[in-house]
Parts: sequence; structure tokens; C-alpha cells
Amino acid sequence: MSVKRFSDDVFISSRLLLAAFSGALSFFAYPKPGLWPLIFLSLAGLLISVRGATLGKAFLVGFVGGWTFFASQCWWLSQYLGPLPLVGLATIEAIIFGLGMAVYQWLHRNLSAKWLLVLAFASIWTAREWLSTHFPYGGFPWSRLSMSQADSPLANWVFFGGLSLLSFVVALITSTIVEFAPTLLDNAKRLQAMVAIALVLLMALTVPMSVSFQSSTDKFRVAAIQGNANAGLFAKTYPGEVLDNHLAVTRKMITDGKAEGVQLVVWPENASDLNPEYSTRAALELDSLVNRELKVPFTFGTITATESDIFNSSLLWLPGQGFADQYDKKRPVPFAEFVPDRGFWYQLAPDLIGLISRGYTFGERDPIFEVDGKKFGVLICFEIAIDEIAQDIVDSGAQAILSQTNNADFGHSDEAFQQLAIAKLRSIETGLPLVNASTVGPSAIFDAGDTLARSSAFEPAYLVADIGLSSVKTPAMTIGRYFDLLNLLVVAALVSIVLYRRRKAR
Repeated sequence: MSVKRFSDDVFISSRLLLAAFSGALSFFAYPKPGLWPLIFLSLAGLLISVRGATLGKAFLVGFVGGWTFFASQCWWLSQYLGPLPLVGLATIEAIIFGLGMAVYQWLHRNLSAKWLLVLAFASIWTAREWLSTHFPYGGFPWSRLSMSQADSPLANWVFFGGLSLLSFVVALITSTIVEFAPTLLDNAKRLQAMVAIALVLLMALTVPMSVSFQSSTDKFRVAAIQGNANAGLFAKTYPGEVLDNHLAVTRKMITDGKAEGVQLVVWPENASDLNPEYSTRAALELDSLVNRELKVPFTFGTITATESDIFNSSLLWLPGQGFADQYDKKRPVPFAEFVPDRGFWYQLAPDLIGLISRGYTFGERDPIFEVDGKKFGVLICFEIAIDEIAQDIVDSGAQAILSQTNNADFGHSDEAFQQLAIAKLRSIETGLPLVNASTVGPSAIFDAGDTLARSSAFEPAYLVADIGLSSVKTPAMTIGRYFDLLNLLVVAALVSIVLYRRRKAR
């Protein structure tokens, strides 16, 4: 073996090791470890691992780093359908990740100005996140940089431009330090580097401090019920057990005297494993609870069906009326709640696809429940991570958000904690109070990012809080929602600049 070949092999091996380690390090930045500063180290390692590589090697190194990045954070996917979904998802995401890193490295080789290089990395990363959250099959809107920052001083950036803007800021901070820090050792360029890093850090920290939520005097008391119910896909429970768990916790809230003044009770997704439309027992139990005990409206998740479709639904139940409204989940989870191109995937993994016996239909109902003249936007589980769902809720006039979720399938993993962090960011982004009710927890009630109440996981719990209803739209819900489009245009402009220069140099 030649010295050059040996040197190249060592070089690529060190890149692969750095990328794999840096991707895996991201696990500790996201809940529940929640050591959010580590995302900057993880991102810096991923960036450094591809700098100076050829395009092919940048893709390979990016693929490896992307694989460990997603697999380490989303290992909970293997909890109920085995390792194959995790491997499949991480591989698809890693391909997109590798392509993004290759494009960045191509720009890095053809741009000389450090500020353009800083911008290029932040824009390419954010554009790659946008692609991953939309493709294929509607995308996987998880593991964005912003989702590690719910408890950091940077969290309020989502108020201005949503989760994408916060991801951009995290990537911008990291790329600025990586680009300019080495020149701190150069006497001639030290001042320039210090100014660049200081300006980015100053902007990143001071802008979130400028956020001021408009306090609302329109207070509304809500209660969230956590039944600690085994509502998993393959749970071995008797019919009505999940319903019984949530009835028991609700009645405990009443006997404890904590239901006084409550105006709306929120149960989680799948909180009633018996649909009162078909189950006399469930109908009688819910009528008794609402008409004789609570005497206030409440909403709960159950499975509904028509002659041709099955829906993951949330129902609104009113005193003296019973069923009053229904929301059907608009974005079922691919390969969990439905199987796209079932025939093709069944041939590849018949045992796995066979486990997903039913496919939920995409809902089309409006996302608003009206209670006492107040409008509550409803979303179900996975939808909390989808930008367009939050925007639709705000556009529909919601004054608060009800996020109903079932985390039982994921056991004692990080999934529910990651989801709760996303819920907190959504509350800041929309400026609306948000009630996150989970079957097994943790559950929480947020008001524009402030945590009013929170439960632990895997214990029966009820949460009661006064939320301030709001109709004021944040910048993220107006002009900020176009940040992704603007960022894609920036990427296109950077690519065009390089192509123009290369053509002119010929």
C-alpha cells in the first residue's frame, strides 16, 4: 500500500469516526438528557468532519453522521415495531443528510468570504431540515436543531420565525465559531474574528430577550387528565380499561375538590378505547361523568369510523347534549398509523407491515372546538411537530391549543419528553396557551412558553391551571411563516453565485 493511499484511508477513517461520534453526541442535547449546549459541539463536529473532503467523501461522511444523529435521538422507534423501522428511517434521513453535507462542502470549496461560508452552512442545514420534514410521505418532522432548545435562552427565537428560524440561529452560531475561531491565533485577523463571534452571540442572546407576550385577562380554567393507561398498539387490556383509567383519575380530581371552577376537561389521544357511538357502556359512563359529576364540557380521543374509513379522532362532549364536535387527525404517522404503498413495502417486510393491520384515513374536519364562545385548536400527537398544523390552527382563530397524545407505545424512552419540548416551543411560537395531555405522561400546561403545570411520567395525574386566551398573532404566525421559503431562496442564490463564478472562470 502506498503512503498516499494509507494517508487517505486514515484521513477518511478519522472523518467517519468524528462524524459518527458527533452525530451520536446529539442524543444528550435533546430531552430527556436535555443538555442543550451539547448540540453546538455535535453540530461543530459534523461540520468539521466534511470540510475539505471531496464531494463523494462528504456525502459518505455526512451519511454516517446523519445516521447516528437520527438513530441516537429516535431509538424509541424500535420500542414497539422492532429495529427495522428505526434502521429504515435513519437510513432515509441519512441520505438526505449526506446530500446536504455534500452541497455545503461544494459551496465551501467555491466560496472564499467567511460570512458567505457561515451563511451557507446555516442555510443548507435549515433547508435540509425542511426537506426532511416534508419528504418522503409527508416527512419526519423530528430531530430539528430547534427541538433541543426548548429550555435554552434561545427558545424565544421561534416567536419570530418558528422552529426553522431557531434551527438557523443554532447553525449560524456554530458555523461562525468554526469559521472564525481558528483566526483568533492570527494576529492580523484576530480582531475581525473576535468581532464576528461577539456580534453573532450578542444577536443570538439579545433578540430572544426582546420578546414580550401580551398578557390576557381572559382567563379560562382547564384540566388535563393523565390516566396512566396502557394504551399501546399491542397492549393486552380488557375492553374499556383505558377508559376506566381516565374516569378514575377524573373522579379523583373531583373528590379532591380540584375540579371547582374548571371550564374544560381534556383527555388524551385514545383515552377511551370504547367509542361511545358504538358502546352503550361508554356512552352511559361519559354522560354520567359530564352531566352529573363534571357538569362542564370535555374532550377525549377515540377511534371513529364510517363505512369506508377509520379515523384517529378527538370528540367534544357537552353537558346535556353529548357529542357536539369531532376532529380527525389530519396527518397520521406513516408506517405506524398507515402504510403508504402497502403492496410494495409488504413485499420487502411482510411480517412488519402485517403488524399494521389498519390504516387511518387523513382527516379533513376543521381543527376548532368551540366551548362557551371560546375557540380551542385541536391537534393529535405527531401533529405537534408539523409547522403547517400549528399555522392552520392559528388561521382558524384558535385562542388556545389542545394537544392530545398517546405515548404508551414508547415505554420509558425519551419520545414523550421530546414531544413535550416541542409543545413548549409551539406555545412560544404561536403565543397561545397549550394543554398537552398524555395517556402516560409527562403532561403539561403551557402559557406562551411558561410552564403552569407538569406531571411526571407513568403515574395517574391531573393538572389544573388558568390559561390566558389570546387572539394576537405572533410574527412567526404572520411574516415569519415564510422563513423557510426565504431560506430556500438564499440557498438557490448561493448556488447560483458559485455556478456563475465557475462559468465565468472558464
